[in-house]
Amino acid sequence: MEAADVVVVGAGIVGLATAYAITRTSPGTSVLVLDKEDGPAHHQTGHNSGVIHSGIYYRPGSLKARYATQGAAEMVKFCAGNDIPHDVTGKLIVATEREELPRLHALVQRGRHNDIPVRELGPAQIAEREPHVRGLAAIHVGTTGVCDFTAVAAAMARLTTEGGRGEARITYGAEVRALHRDGRTVIVEPRSGPPVRARALVNCAGLHCDRIARMAGATGPTRKGAAGVRIVPFRGEYYELHPARAGLVRGLVYPVPDPAFPFLGVHLTRGVDGSVHLGPNAVPALAREGYRRRTVRPRDLLETAAFPGTWRIAHRHWRYEAGEIRRSLSKRAFVESVRRLLPEVTADDLVPAGAGVRAQAVLRDGTLVDDFLITGDGPFVHVLNAPSPAATASLPIGREIARRALTVLERT
Repeated sequence: MEAADVVVVGAGIVGLATAYAITRTSPGTSVLVLDKEDGPAHHQTGHNSGVIHSGIYYRPGSLKARYATQGAAEMVKFCAGNDIPHDVTGKLIVATEREELPRLHALVQRGRHNDIPVRELGPAQIAEREPHVRGLAAIHVGTTGVCDFTAVAAAMARLTTEGGRGEARITYGAEVRALHRDGRTVIVEPRSGPPVRARALVNCAGLHCDRIARMAGATGPTRKGAAGVRIVPFRGEYYELHPARAGLVRGLVYPVPDPAFPFLGVHLTRGVDGSVHLGPNAVPALAREGYRRRTVRPRDLLETAAFPGTWRIAHRHWRYEAGEIRRSLSKRAFVESVRRLLPEVTADDLVPAGAGVRAQAVLRDGTLVDDFLITGDGPFVHVLNAPSPAATASLPIGREIARRALTVLERT
């Protein structure tokens, strides 16, 4: 049997940031990261738009607001220090209908509460920054940028295991199949390889975090513990502008979001490679790793269907989801949503691109968990909700999770 002070389940950007933080906060602490894939960042980290979010959308005082604002600045420094492609482009949030103007003004106030520099723009100023974008009003957020989060995760993995700051290892192809308490320690059983005895276990399993929590016997208050939380997967589908038409977008352009949902709507993103992605929409996925529309995993589908929160979401928000599904099934409908911001675009300009799956935590009453959710007791730390902007916020999130894990070690 192997041994480690801390086992981290999941080699996405949050799990790797946690291991990275432990090796810097507590040199000499042995850390083992386990992941079922053959390398890092195979899921949410490697299937997103690459945006470094400013934190403007999030409720003041929330973990998302605090960590995204702090994390954006840290991520830019991390990228610069490790030669990772990045660019602080700023972005526009554009109102195209009069009924969106109050929500746009509310975002201005939220940005100021979160200490984010925002500037209000009229139609002429929008055209100066984005000549092909049309809107009644907009705000410019200067601290938003883009980067390659897959490269960030790879750098975190390298820095964690090199440099002599501690005994840190990453084992790929090691899906966790069982967890057992043994006194004050945890026995972790991978499907391949020897079991591992750990003094603390950190669950950063993303799309499968609720399953790891249930393996650990996690319970707690219905609204905050693993007993009342289930991951419901939403697939986000993207198109890409044909390279000959990429000049229609200079930077990042977003619609005004609906505050009832954690999704930001179909937006325009010029990446670090110069390509322009449009999307994502947000449709229920039939598998937790359902990156293709036809991918169906019976276990995932049955668990989602059996969870009461799924049906309560559907009942409460069916009109919104019907629109998302329509845009998924109809390219014409998707183009219509893009043309609200970019009137010149046509269906011929759009090329299908990849998709991502968001690990959205949902409560039994159908509430979409809005903030990051980190919980646990005994030797366990569970990260039960860390979708966007978790990549942006990964460095401060990792330090907080590391702090909790090291506190577990102090008690044992």
